[in-house]
Amino acid sequence: MLNLKFVDGLIPVIVQDKKSGQVLMMAYANEEAIQLTLKTGYAHYYSRSRKKLWKKGEESGHFQKVGQVLTDCDEDCLLYLVEQKGAACHTGYVSCFYRTLSEDIVGTKIFDPEKVYGKNGR
Repeated sequence: MLNLKFVDGLIPVIVQDKKSGQVLMMAYANEEAIQLTLKTGYAHYYSRSRKKLWKKGEESGHFQKVGQVLTDCDEDCLLYLVEQKGAACHTGYVSCFYRTLSEDIVGTKIFDPEKVYGKNGR
């Protein structure tokens, strides 16, 4: 693997739909998550709030099949080009980038998070 630059053991990952080009989400990965992603072909990340590895879709069924992993020129950020099944955002929107700073909704909601994660969220 290249000389990736991790900060506190993590590297940011931008996730983009490989067909449409839409940016779906941003998450963090540690080295183990990257290795699992490369080995399985499905996106794995590290949750800073839960302090654990997670496979995208393990609770919702909205998996990300990774077609390609790219790094930026500084090797301090990754880009996953994915085939997204369902929504990328845990709020039910296709993309986590579904609203403007003035809180206008510009994205498409495709599922009810309470039905997937329960009343307490994910």
